[in-house]
Amino acid sequence: MDPISLEDLALLDVLQRIDQGHPLGTHSRTLHERLIDAALAQADDDGALTLTDAGVERCKSLRHRVAADAEAAQVIKEREDAAQET
Repeated sequence: MDPISLEDLALLDVLQRIDQGHPLGTHSRTLHERLIDAALAQADDDGALTLTDAGVERCKSLRHRVAADAEAAQVIKEREDAAQET
């Protein structure tokens, strides 16, 4: 299994920032539009972004992927350590 891509990690970071109510930088206008076009976020009347249901699910999926990658890395390390001991 390939590790999670940097693009997916960046997306997770952005989705988590939106979920936590942190504003994105003003230089992120293109990113705002892409998130809205992808139905991952929606803008309120003030222009603040909130996650859509799809955005919440994508965020959960990415978090699970990060956790699975960390667990897989730990298993590999344990196997390598066990192989070195023998």
